[in-house]
Amino acid sequence: MTVIGLTLGAVAGLAAAPLLRGVVVRYAVPTAEEPLRSACPACRRPVGALPPTGRCRGCGGRLGPGAGQVELAAAGAAALALSAAAPAEGLLLLWAVLCGVPLGFVDGMVRRLPDRVTGCLGAGVALLLVPAVLAAGHPGVLLRCLLVALAAGALFELPAWFGLIGLGDAKLALGLGALLGLHGWGSAFVALFLASALGALWGTGRAGVELVRRRPVRGLEIPYGPFMLLGTLGAVLLARR
Repeated sequence: MTVIGLTLGAVAGLAAAPLLRGVVVRYAVPTAEEPLRSACPACRRPVGALPPTGRCRGCGGRLGPGAGQVELAAAGAAALALSAAAPAEGLLLLWAVLCGVPLGFVDGMVRRLPDRVTGCLGAGVALLLVPAVLAAGHPGVLLRCLLVALAAGALFELPAWFGLIGLGDAKLALGLGALLGLHGWGSAFVALFLASALGALWGTGRAGVELVRRRPVRGLEIPYGPFMLLGTLGAVLLARR
């Protein structure tokens, strides 16, 4: 890990955090049919760049994730990503992180991955992959990225049809699969394993908490998006060791 990469990533994550926090608040509505949250529910102040306190600038009411959570996630993930990135793929990984942080928070809060943000991640990855691959001098890798993306999307599409996971997870898998294709099929399998393991651990822990509280465990819904994102980051870091 390079100190320069860690520093640049942390600075970039912190700089983008106010906007990312605003994205989380806007899209963390219970259903896709509901309008986006464009203003504070209490004072109607427009939602834009938000402070790290997790409170509205106007009335001081609670708004979105708790204090420092988005900032810590953005700075930490961006720092780790850039510290492990080859020069040609730094911007690509940074884009994936900055889109992935709000996706993870929204999915964790309302169990839904908004199409617009997922689409931004996928479109940005597709555009930035080309210069990253060409700069590395391996244009043939683009085909592998496409194949990994299609395989990942198909793999997640099947359980989505049966309602085991959300359709947003399958859409997210396309973008993350293309990114993982840079490092080979092995990295894609590592990411899948890490995501599945983390999701299983979270589900087991949450079920245990509900049992202790004597609440029904049936129908426990696991937000798989955050674990897919963490698994991808972990696979990229392992590929660069």
